[in-house]
Amino acid sequence: MKKFNALKETENIINFIRDYYQKNNLGGAILGISGGKDSGVVAALMVRALGSENVIGVTLPCHSKDEDAIDAKLISDYYGFKLINFDLTKIYDTFKLELDNLGSFNEEELKNSDINIKPRLRMATLYYLAALYSAVNKKTYLVAGTSNKCELFVGYFTKGGDSVHDIAPIADLTVDEVIQIGGVLKVPEKVLYKKPNDGLSNQTDEDKLGVSYKKIADYMEDKNSVSNEEAEKITKLHQNNLHKFNIPTYRKKM
Repeated sequence: MKKFNALKETENIINFIRDYYQKNNLGGAILGISGGKDSGVVAALMVRALGSENVIGVTLPCHSKDEDAIDAKLISDYYGFKLINFDLTKIYDTFKLELDNLGSFNEEELKNSDINIKPRLRMATLYYLAALYSAVNKKTYLVAGTSNKCELFVGYFTKGGDSVHDIAPIADLTVDEVIQIGGVLKVPEKVLYKKPNDGLSNQTDEDKLGVSYKKIADYMEDKNSVSNEEAEKITKLHQNNLHKFNIPTYRKKM
């Protein structure tokens, strides 16, 4: 296995971002800042590539923990980019009230829908703000994605939510590689080593998945490096979520 050179890859990603922005005459970036490692590392990369004056972070609380907002501010203060708070709690609550017109549903029936509407509201907000600040500042803002390779492999993302973005700086990095990049960029340790969770369901990512990100990374490298039980879980997650990557489109036969 080739050794991961975090310093070199950090520079490669920064150059990748700069080149794309220059070739396409783009101006800035907007991203959701959750207070976790992925958004912290992506924010750091975008600042290094574009300058802090061209990066806008957004906290998007929706019945969220106060700690997430505190950690988001820690990141924005450290890297010097603008941080906006756009509270979606009332919007979410209003959305939920409309369900009364559809009938009565129990908690278990609503669980998955409730979890997934939040990232969809968040992404709609990020794109609204990207368009707004593009108009205000007379330069084009892109929405930066914050998903890593392990999450993507097992489909741990929401269709129409965090799956939607304009540029993906860490999508080919495992969680461990993201942490190593974060070390190079000096992402505050409180954020970099924070136990990953979705900020939505009060469970850690690994609790929900039933397998650790390290095991997912090991499996992607060599399926025989994990136990049979772990391999079965990861394979099932991957196969059951393949539908998230492609939209089947009918093509005319004649």
